[in-house]
Amino acid sequence: MTTRGYTTEEGNRINNFAVEPKMYVDETVKSGFTEYSEQLNGRLAMIGFVSLLALEAFTGHGIVGWLTSL
Repeated sequence: MTTRGYTTEEGNRINNFAVEPKMYVDETVKSGFTEYSEQLNGRLAMIGFVSLLALEAFTGHGIVGWLTSL
């Protein structure tokens, strides 16, 4: 008899065994010009653009002005 990863043997002894997880293999290609790479590039570009806007809002200078004032 098996219940939730335990097996009862003769004399109602419980035998614990490892419950193997189901294997999941993602076979989609994630390199080259794929939809995934385009989404990733777009998201990174949006993060960079918003970061530059925040930098300008906090310092009062654009990226070139901020870099030359250091």
